[in-house]
Amino acid sequence: MRRYRQAKWDEPIIFDLGHLDETIDEKIIEITSKYVPNKYVRKKLAIPDIPKTRTIRHFMRLTQMNYAVDLGLYPLGSCTMKYNPKFVEYILAQLPLSNLHPLQPSETIQGFLSILYEFKKYLCDLTGMDAFTLQPAAGAHGEYVGVLIIKKYHEVNGNSFKDEIIVPDSAHGTNPASAKMGGFKIVEIPSDKHGLVDIEALKSAISKYTAGMMLTNPNTLGLFEKNVLEISRIIHEVDGLLYYDGANLNAIIGWARPGDMGFDIVHVNLHKTLGTPHGGGGPGSGPVGVKNFLKEYLPIPYLDHKGGEYILREDLKYTIGKVHGYYGNIGVILRAYMYLISVGGDRLKKISAKAVVNSNYMLKKMVKIKGVELPYDPNMPRMHEFVVSLKKLKNDTGVTTRDVAKKLLDYGLHPPTIYFPLIVEEAMMFEPTESASKEEIDEYITIFNKIIEDAYRNPSTVKNSPNNTSVKRIDEAYGSRPKTMAPTYRWLKKRA
Repeated sequence: MRRYRQAKWDEPIIFDLGHLDETIDEKIIEITSKYVPNKYVRKKLAIPDIPKTRTIRHFMRLTQMNYAVDLGLYPLGSCTMKYNPKFVEYILAQLPLSNLHPLQPSETIQGFLSILYEFKKYLCDLTGMDAFTLQPAAGAHGEYVGVLIIKKYHEVNGNSFKDEIIVPDSAHGTNPASAKMGGFKIVEIPSDKHGLVDIEALKSAISKYTAGMMLTNPNTLGLFEKNVLEISRIIHEVDGLLYYDGANLNAIIGWARPGDMGFDIVHVNLHKTLGTPHGGGGPGSGPVGVKNFLKEYLPIPYLDHKGGEYILREDLKYTIGKVHGYYGNIGVILRAYMYLISVGGDRLKKISAKAVVNSNYMLKKMVKIKGVELPYDPNMPRMHEFVVSLKKLKNDTGVTTRDVAKKLLDYGLHPPTIYFPLIVEEAMMFEPTESASKEEIDEYITIFNKIIEDAYRNPSTVKNSPNNTSVKRIDEAYGSRPKTMAPTYRWLKKRA
């Protein structure tokens, strides 16, 4: 059993480490004023005046009080926190990208644009889409772009009355949020006894008002939506569009393509699927792909190749306009590109296969632990992630999912995603990814099992955790689930 105690430094904020130096060299001000209107030129800039060594030590101490994917397993279900290859960082550092400016004429950055164009082609091949934009700066941003495309598509075709987006009750919270921001009403569809989209409920929900449906496959329970072709048919019958949330693409990449399942629009989370840094509110990237009939709706500028030259087109007939300042989160895109070309197609299939194997191996061990239950159909194989319930543990001991998560911190382990999806009581959502070794998974299970045993033997030892972290348990706010996903499919049936 590992011994762990998180570093705890009494480290002040950097502005308290030294005096603030507000002076700016007069020569710099003079030169800047020649090119920038004087009213916009800074005359003072209050930044800490600290020696380099002290600055380094400040940030090193902060990192020692933090957890990172380089330190251990990060099994956050739905977030896909995989290892970030260091060779990619090395290669990126060698490229003279810092010398480029986003406002340069396209003819001066042909090599750079050729990389972005080639990456777009790879994404098309992997997803079954026909065209891509690299602009969206996150998965949720990609969702919003997809929603705007759905909205514009129906407007152009004279169907502005289509104002409803269908979302499963197991969906990521960003799905209904993105659709709502796009001006749509949200229609929630329940899961069936197997944890999949309830087809009969879906049939009851669709109507002439249906603009589209947002779906994750595999879903957030880690189950593959085996009826996806039927779902696609149902949505398309009412001229709706099917949107693919790419958060769980890591489970099937190289094996199956959303485009072949009937999806019209796809976003890909590069920071989840293609090994780029993730977390802390970014950096992220969520390129959006579409079928050919939606290509003219993509954001501008649109990167194309014509007459042997890479060009940035502004003439897409039905474009939704700009969604990012320039081309996208380029640093993340380039990392994903290098990751992709380094692993290749065959190895990409092995990567996703290992992610699924690791998940199922961890699940088989997890469900043998007392107080741990597997919701929905236990005979259906899970994919890259799985969800268990600690409802029985809570009923038996009073120890909650939150308590167990806090106790994992005492052993230097990062907890899984908790209380999601909302359809599972006392949910714990695990995703070890392909990065986890068998030894890491075994150790995690051993510690998890010990925590459960402690919960049954002496619940207070778990409920009073964590004790080995730099910050103890904080006060938490509890509330009921917000009613953001009404109206339900029952209400919609009456309207239809």
